[in-house]
Amino acid sequence: MSQVCSGGFDDKAPRRNAAALRSANRLHLAAAPTFATMALLTAVLGDGPAMCSIASASPLSGMVPMYLLMSAFHLPPWLKLIAGRV
Repeated sequence: MSQVCSGGFDDKAPRRNAAALRSANRLHLAAAPTFATMALLTAVLGDGPAMCSIASASPLSGMVPMYLLMSAFHLPPWLKLIAGRV
């Protein structure tokens, strides 16, 4: 059995972990603008057919508010980057 499979030391593991962390950082930075773009496109192009007649009763129903909320919840990585804490 190799050392890697048996839990031995792998000298390439720290480099792979650093690359994985950089990829994860880029990925979580991509979430907020993606959801903001989806909200804009949905607002411009329309929601599509409603599933039921009560769906348009509230201004908070629909995909646009959901995408805006998702974008807001994914803002902290951007705020940390702007603040220089990354």
